[in-house]
Amino acid sequence: MGADKKKPSPASQDQPAKGQGDGQEKKADKKKQKKEKKDAKAGQQDEAHTCCGCRFPLLVALLQLTLGVSIATVAFIMAANCSSLLVRDTPHWAGIIVTVVAILGLILLCLPYQPYEKTSGQFALKLLYFLLSAIGIVICILAVAFAAHHYTQITKYSCKMVDESCQCTLDPSDPLSRTFLYQTVANCDVVTTTIKLFVLLQITLNLLLALVCLAACFIMWKDRYQVFYAGTWFQGPPAKETPQQKV
Repeated sequence: MGADKKKPSPASQDQPAKGQGDGQEKKADKKKQKKEKKDAKAGQQDEAHTCCGCRFPLLVALLQLTLGVSIATVAFIMAANCSSLLVRDTPHWAGIIVTVVAILGLILLCLPYQPYEKTSGQFALKLLYFLLSAIGIVICILAVAFAAHHYTQITKYSCKMVDESCQCTLDPSDPLSRTFLYQTVANCDVVTTTIKLFVLLQITLNLLLALVCLAACFIMWKDRYQVFYAGTWFQGPPAKETPQQKV
């Protein structure tokens, strides 16, 4: 008769089941660890885009808003003091445009941060804010150029009152010299002192606003690409692998 076959013991049957259970537990632990790492990275990215507890472009947007409103206010005051001033000499257009850019930046702060532009809407807003800030730089520099030209002219003026208007010339000895007429002013001191001071203030405010818009463009670019590359990276020779000794 053939030898009797041994039946497997219950303990030997439980060993594979325990091995499978341990493998599933290890996989679950690995998944938990990966999830915790992702949450930690997301938290670090969120903190990196905050400033004083708020989203990052807050300071830049507030500076743009403050300077833009200030420029527009000073320009309207200049126009109220002398109605004959040219539009280029009262750069309220620069202040209004940058104020709109600042409002867009503040709206961008209200949106939840999405790393790597996962949403096309947020990417479009960031791109629009970047482009408008770049345009704001050009507009502010243009306003500074106009104001600086007007300031140099005022410093060379020779003025006199003619029929409730201040008539100014650059060279009184030259009969063909160009004449500048400032209407609805009380006296010529308004032109040579008050308006001159306002023009100098416009130069300062627009110059500061151009620097703030430049900082906004820089920060948005840095936020997108994170790092700068100063030149070409050359890869060194590969390290020689040390052979492992067999035991």
